[in-house]
Amino acid sequence: MELIRPRLTDYHGIHKSQSKLDFAIQFFDEDIPLYVDPFLLWNSPSQQDQALHTTIINSFNQLNYLVKKNKLEEAIEILVSISECSEVGLGVSKTRKGVRMGNKQAKEILDLFSNIPEYSQFGFSHFEVIQLYIAGISKDRVSDIACNYIKSFLIDYTMEQCETHAIPIEGVILDTLYNYRTNKVDLNVKQRLPVNPTTKEPIIFTPKRWLKFNPWINYENYFQKYCPRDEVFNPNEPVEKVKVLNFNRDNYGVIEEYVKYKEKNASDCHSDPLFSQIPVLSARRKLNEILKLNTGKDNGADMKYEELATQLLASLFYPHLDFAQTQSRTDSGRHIRDLIFYNNRDVDFLDEIFTEYENRQLVFELKNVKKIERDHVNQLNRYLQPNIGRFGVFLTRNPLPKAMESNIVDLWSSQRKCIIAITDEDLRLMVDVYESKQRAPIEVLKKKYIEFRRSCPS
Repeated sequence: MELIRPRLTDYHGIHKSQSKLDFAIQFFDEDIPLYVDPFLLWNSPSQQDQALHTTIINSFNQLNYLVKKNKLEEAIEILVSISECSEVGLGVSKTRKGVRMGNKQAKEILDLFSNIPEYSQFGFSHFEVIQLYIAGISKDRVSDIACNYIKSFLIDYTMEQCETHAIPIEGVILDTLYNYRTNKVDLNVKQRLPVNPTTKEPIIFTPKRWLKFNPWINYENYFQKYCPRDEVFNPNEPVEKVKVLNFNRDNYGVIEEYVKYKEKNASDCHSDPLFSQIPVLSARRKLNEILKLNTGKDNGADMKYEELATQLLASLFYPHLDFAQTQSRTDSGRHIRDLIFYNNRDVDFLDEIFTEYENRQLVFELKNVKKIERDHVNQLNRYLQPNIGRFGVFLTRNPLPKAMESNIVDLWSSQRKCIIAITDEDLRLMVDVYESKQRAPIEVLKKKYIEFRRSCPS
């Protein structure tokens, strides 16, 4: 059985949580839903980050030079070639493969240099404002262009991180690499980088500190809080984005003031974490909702239980367990909902789970039932196979009946498989611990494991 939603670190045995690493851990088969925001580099206290932002802006404004020299086709070719950067694995693609912009859209962007005198004369100070002028330019495009302009730095950064964490690298061929010295795109460049073990596609890391869900300068923010709608639309006229973009192209001053406003409030611009814990009050509220639920499936109680438990456990176990995903599976015609966590092995208990039961991931099977029965145990038992590991957890409402306690002890004796149950009372204790901040909720899971082992024959 394969790992669920495999990450590069898990594959190579790097036992560190996302919170302990400087770079965003990549998935092999899908993108990370975050983006490099050039404004974070501009706003960074690091002189290196600021210099990289200057590199991005100078490179983008170099396209203006080509336009003025009547080399429009060359400028279009460069812009198209740097409009996709699949190696960084950022975005929402389920295949890690994006699509480059077309020549027509590239020309629309380049026309900004010709049609707006201020950009023709001075260039852009924040190139991400192209989102406010051109349809179809979104955060993923801005991120990919920025990454391509500084890809040489990102390659060096990736190799440094690989050396630090003993991540294997291989010889690869990069389709494109922007050359800052020549201001051209080099093709088929040899490098040494980590790779996707299945496709052998190269992987490039990005620092977490540069990542946001939305760039600081973005169309939605501009439209909601700054766009002078009364000047754009007549009364009762439908709100169409194309009219806003056309207005912006004719009113450079409005965009310039918006950019100044965003710069003035730059202290509020921070990177977005790859995972955010829910507040203590929300945790207590979700626990109370769980405790009020009836067991069984009536009125969707099982689905509500799964939803609340997912949100709660993902926060309670962070950062010791990085949440992977929820997963549905069918066993003998029964629908089963699992929570999958990555085992980062950063506390002694989790390291023991890996060593004793070979769990590279932890499975929590959600059961909103009055009592766990033999069929439930058999289902989870069948799932505890190599790669997933021989340790599994029921999240259920009540303690196991005596007969089921004997059953799981027998499983441990015969197959060295460990199954424990987290109940409503255990969840209550976890939230108490989470609230007090004196200890980690993962210790409740450890306590249940120790109790189970004491019940097993030596």
